[in-house]
Amino acid sequence: MSRVPQGVELRGVEKRYGEVVAVRPLDLAVRAGELIVLVGPSGCGKSTLLRLIAGLVEPTSGEVWIGGRRADDIEPGARDVAMVFQSYALYPHMTVAGNLGFGLRVRGAPRDEIKRRVSEAAAVLGLADLLSRKPGELSGGQRQRVALGRAMVRDPGVFLFDEPLSNLDAELRLRTRDEIAALHRRLGTTMIFVTHDQVEALSLGQRVAVMDRGRLQQVGTPDEVYRRPANLFVAGFVGSPPINRIALDRGEGGRLVGGPFAVRAPAGVGRGTLAVRPEDLAVAAKRDGDGPGEDREANGDRKADDFRATVLRLEALGSEQRVHLDGPGEAAWVARASPALRIAPGDRVSISVAWERSHLFGPDGRRDAATPRSMSRP
Repeated sequence: MSRVPQGVELRGVEKRYGEVVAVRPLDLAVRAGELIVLVGPSGCGKSTLLRLIAGLVEPTSGEVWIGGRRADDIEPGARDVAMVFQSYALYPHMTVAGNLGFGLRVRGAPRDEIKRRVSEAAAVLGLADLLSRKPGELSGGQRQRVALGRAMVRDPGVFLFDEPLSNLDAELRLRTRDEIAALHRRLGTTMIFVTHDQVEALSLGQRVAVMDRGRLQQVGTPDEVYRRPANLFVAGFVGSPPINRIALDRGEGGRLVGGPFAVRAPAGVGRGTLAVRPEDLAVAAKRDGDGPGEDREANGDRKADDFRATVLRLEALGSEQRVHLDGPGEAAWVARASPALRIAPGDRVSISVAWERSHLFGPDGRRDAATPRSMSRP
């Protein structure tokens, strides 16, 4: 497995099906040897983008470049790419060895070469003891590894993964995800991975490309996409539990006001949205002897609160508890707290905000550079 990895570049690529726009004109450059994840909700165009790279569909406009050469007129089988599908697409009457070597046999590869490549792929993926079995005798995770191996034996310059883990249970998804990451480290091949699972995207990709309604919303490292979302869609889609938000409108003194919050308004902005991730809210319970506006966190330290809320319900997750609160927006807010914090549904708690990590989005949904650093009461 020694093929030189190939870069992929999309230049103004668009795909229409009649009046339906699956992919709006976009540019994307994937570096040679990179593992990039395309993520977004169902129907956002991410799988169509993968098929455009593979040559399974033709772009309505724009150019697809693979390995420094334009690939629009190159047949799928000659594009130096291998695709792994969600459905595995294995031949049920063939053994694992037969499935792994099928593509090479069709191309007329010598028998010794086929045997060598199949053995190499089986060793890497832990399939050496399963080569004589048929797909019906394998678990879902084993079948997915066979599908990966079938792509590997082709020794492609680019791997394309179309939601390959969707049919696996939670434990197998995690294990197979780790196997794909290890495979990338070992082979150093370019990999483009499509998923609708944002946790999968953040944990697997060296970079993440977020899509919505055929548009590329943001491309960056997992930390960039999570910590500095380009717009309100990215902020809401990436992260679990989802980011908390509240609408703000122009108030007195040039401030944007909503619920208990008032933040300084950027020039020319009359309304916006304040968003705060659950881990950036500190929950504290009132204790006897605390003065007004002072509460104690689980460690006993005193901390001034930014607003008060009522606990609606709690989710115990072992290492943390998720606290569902009755505001301050129209929808419930969620905070992460230590399991040592003793609170119950119906309790009034105080919340402080890590303002340096909060986000302010303008009326067009784009992130404003002037992230709020503090607040005042309306």
